[in-house]
Amino acid sequence: RDFELADGRRPAGYMRATPGAKGFDDPGIFEPIEAVNQIRAAVAAWRREGYPGATMTSRRLLEHWRDDKQRQQRFFFCQLEAIETLMWLVETPAGAAWRGLLQGDGGPFERLAAKLATGAGKTIVMAMIIAWNFLNKAANPADERFSDSALVVAPGLTVKERLQVLRPAAKDSYYTVFNIAPAQMLPRLRRGKVLICNWHALAWDSQARLDAKVAKGGLRSVDKRRGRALGGEAYIRRALGPELAAARGLLVINDEAHHAWRLGADARPDLKGADKDSVATATVWMGGLDKINKQRGVLRCFDLSATPFTPVGRGGEANLFNWVVSDFGLNDAIESGLVKTPRVAMRDDSKMDQQSRSRLYHIYNDSEVKDDLSRAGGRVAETEPLPDLVANAYALLGSDWLETRNAWRAGGQQIPPVMITVANNIKTAARIRYAFEQGNITVDGGLCDKAGLLHIDSGALAKAEGAVEGALASGDKDRRAPAKKEKQAAERLRRKVSSVGVPGAPGERVCNVISVGMLSEGWDAKNVTHIMGLRAFSSQLLCEQVVGRGLRRTSYDVGEDGLLRPEYVNIFGVPFTFLPHEDDGGNLPPPPPVTRIEAVAEKRRHAIRWPNVARIEYAFKPRLEVNWEELAALTIDPYLSITAAELDAIVAGKPHPVVRETVDLERIDGNTRLQTIVFKVARSIYNNRGTDGWRGDAYSFLAQLIPLIERFIHSDKIVIKGGLFNGEAKKRKILIMLNMSAIIRHVWGATRDASTEDPTLVFDRENPVLSTGDMRPWHTTKPCARADKSHISHCVYDSGWEASEAYALERSEYVASFVKNDHIGFYVFYHFNGVVRKYYPDFIIRLAGCGEYLVLEVKGQKNAEQETKASAIAAWCEAVNLHGGFGRWHAAVSYHPSDLAGILSAHGPVGNAHARSKAA
Repeated sequence: RDFELADGRRPAGYMRATPGAKGFDDPGIFEPIEAVNQIRAAVAAWRREGYPGATMTSRRLLEHWRDDKQRQQRFFFCQLEAIETLMWLVETPAGAAWRGLLQGDGGPFERLAAKLATGAGKTIVMAMIIAWNFLNKAANPADERFSDSALVVAPGLTVKERLQVLRPAAKDSYYTVFNIAPAQMLPRLRRGKVLICNWHALAWDSQARLDAKVAKGGLRSVDKRRGRALGGEAYIRRALGPELAAARGLLVINDEAHHAWRLGADARPDLKGADKDSVATATVWMGGLDKINKQRGVLRCFDLSATPFTPVGRGGEANLFNWVVSDFGLNDAIESGLVKTPRVAMRDDSKMDQQSRSRLYHIYNDSEVKDDLSRAGGRVAETEPLPDLVANAYALLGSDWLETRNAWRAGGQQIPPVMITVANNIKTAARIRYAFEQGNITVDGGLCDKAGLLHIDSGALAKAEGAVEGALASGDKDRRAPAKKEKQAAERLRRKVSSVGVPGAPGERVCNVISVGMLSEGWDAKNVTHIMGLRAFSSQLLCEQVVGRGLRRTSYDVGEDGLLRPEYVNIFGVPFTFLPHEDDGGNLPPPPPVTRIEAVAEKRRHAIRWPNVARIEYAFKPRLEVNWEELAALTIDPYLSITAAELDAIVAGKPHPVVRETVDLERIDGNTRLQTIVFKVARSIYNNRGTDGWRGDAYSFLAQLIPLIERFIHSDKIVIKGGLFNGEAKKRKILIMLNMSAIIRHVWGATRDASTEDPTLVFDRENPVLSTGDMRPWHTTKPCARADKSHISHCVYDSGWEASEAYALERSEYVASFVKNDHIGFYVFYHFNGVVRKYYPDFIIRLAGCGEYLVLEVKGQKNAEQETKASAIAAWCEAVNLHGGFGRWHAAVSYHPSDLAGILSAHGPVGNAHARSKAA
């Protein structure tokens, strides 16, 4: 945890979290890359000795690259180290011996990988590799260690376009712009041929057929189209075109090579999400290179990536490419100043999380936020307000963005700084976009302007990035081109994304980017100053990839001290330090017994079915009203609202307290009118009217609602906990802004209760009805016992109390069937403190003698949230009973095992008959 300035070089390697550690300042465990450390020492000795064994051409290039007088901006140390390492491995006997020790990927051709952090200049290293090969081949055509034909494979169309600078004949080629080759060598360099393609061009079949083959676990070397085999030469002509179709012994360079890995014994079945999708990419990428190698021969493959790891499910960051020979990681890049320094929220003036960290450290991991943003059932309207913590975070980060923009303008910089958001799904992204467009984010200053807001359609962008000019055979009917308008729209989006921060380009004015996922590799905007992470981050590798999208420097000017001036990117929600993980080594105790939980066909008579309710719509009366006497007060806890936060620079994976910034909301205009807040709240409620049953026009709705909101805000129904801020109008106003979502939910619930008639069920479109028979088998190590009256094989216990209740249900004469609500998918949405959450009651019971149902909750104490849950399940039962298609449902709460018998008898045949008679 201590920082000191020391001479020398950090050893090659990467950090893993200490097993069991949960602190944000975990020093971590260093995992060295032994091969790189040994190779690094040998290359350093080779350099000191004057590169013995290198060809005259290579030695001339090395001298040229290290002569700082040859160029205005000298090459980075990491760039020179990477190319020197590759040269040493190919040209010296000691390097050749080392290449024989590298395991490689098990494929038919050699691969060497250089690990270079984002912003370390990989494209220049690619140009050096090509110049080194082409010029040596021109000097000695018989030398089989080199090639004058290069295939560069990119991860998408945007990167492919940017890599055109690697073509020697290009107008702005890197060979001339960065003076990579001496002027007298350029004519010989231009004799070589370079083909740049995106990996999609290596496909040999339609996507549908390819997916099917990947799913079956095998790929044939020759695939048929329209009953006719596509032979190897036909594939070569299509993939390599006229530039390289006749070439032999190709030099291959893979950019963003972490996409190019082989499926083999290491492939894991637990891949999910993006990692699972990468299987098809890797299959096409490496499968295509194998076909090219079979027909033309691949001399050698050079892989460049900031994160050369193979995805293998949990702990995937540990599976480093074992052919990595050079390493300049993100910690090196941050410490040397080649990239911006990330600053992560560590402390704030509100309640910390359980690990004493700021709630802004990993926003999505907050229970209120996660429950709200992870909803999958039903439709989530884009007009739904964001959780208070998210709105609070945007207000804080947005105010800091505004200060940055003003400072840039004062310095004459017209290109705005950029804030990027990485959301967990498209629904969340849509809600964020809507919140900005409607001005519901407290701090504006340009972030809410539509001209500067870019909401990325990931599907359209992926389609545009995958475009391959002329790569598909005209007879391939399996892959159909998208409609012309759709294709044009996708291309416009791609060009806008790829030109963020570029003067005169479509993305020039973009300042607020909202995306699902972590943006494509084509993203290289240098004006990113703020990052908001609203998704789960399960590994440091994922954190590094997301943070890397904002680390490119805006300037490489060197100060009088010879160093680059520091630049920063402020980050909320991305836990960019070591995370706890599962230790998969050492002497572990034997695992506890595992029980398979499944629906039993022989017990089908105990099956229970229920409506899968996405939401409940209410028919409104023409006049909106609130029962003010019964309306409960809304308590706002200032301790839960963040008005200031400290951001520490992350150096060597740990927070550095010396490099710190504080952001706060004191800059908010003191003249902001409460009337503006009232209108925003009312508009947000109105925008949900289509899903909540309002049938009148907008004007009558707002005309009735605004006075209700005004009365609520100015009443004593808003209580600031502890009396803090009650006498400070400005701070009270800030707290109201930050808790707008809670105010919306509170007033909306009171208005709906007093102004609605019978509710109507709206079912989930995909699965309108669920049953215990739909449960997929699962395994558990929790205590459990066989359940005779349940369709499910066992009843799993989370506590001894639940075990007692389950035993009583088995023996009760009032119970025909029951099921523990575990993995069966039964839940009810409820609102609490302005957040939409899921409520999972403990048991569903079918009562004997009457065929009615009882939803039972087991709780030991009463509190505000439990009362809210009780109201939600009561409303659910009322709506289901009015529907009439699922029998009658009731709800009850057991506060002690001794009260269960009374609850069951009250809802059993006699109790229900008495209740119905009384109601009549």
